[in-house]
Amino acid sequence: LQFTEEKLGQAEKTELDAHFENLLARADCTKNWTEKILRQTEVLLQPNPSARVEEFLYEKLDRKVPSRVTNGELLAQYMTEAANDFGPGTPYGKTLIKVGETQRRLGAAEREFIHSASINFLTPLRNFLEGDWRTISKERRILQNRRLDLDACKARLKKAKAAEAKAAVT
Repeated sequence: LQFTEEKLGQAEKTELDAHFENLLARADCTKNWTEKILRQTEVLLQPNPSARVEEFLYEKLDRKVPSRVTNGELLAQYMTEAANDFGPGTPYGKTLIKVGETQRRLGAAEREFIHSASINFLTPLRNFLEGDWRTISKERRILQNRRLDLDACKARLKKAKAAEAKAAVT
């Protein structure tokens, strides 16, 4: 009732401290930017949306995500197979072996980067959103309910005093 009357402009609302309001605004801003950065980093690390959904499901089911071959490693595999098919002694075969080995190392570095970024960057962001932010939201709801209770009590007190004053006059 108090919430509805406040929204309709019929009830008085106790304002929170300006510093506290600033902190709440900063917390909201932090949450929004953290979500955006987390999502975009996930897109950067895994551009394939269906693979991201699969990884998300494995994570939620507490299962180990199966290891994927990176595009660089797959290219290296194809180059090595082609070099063996052409013959490792031919100039083209030798070149494919060298380039394939370099692609394999690049693919392994990419895999290590994805793993490292996931553990060292994405995990703290997720921990904030799933832990700290939930706590902040819960405490904010509790504070809002307490404020509404306080305002409702103030309104009842004001009505009681008005009724007393009216009774005293008559």
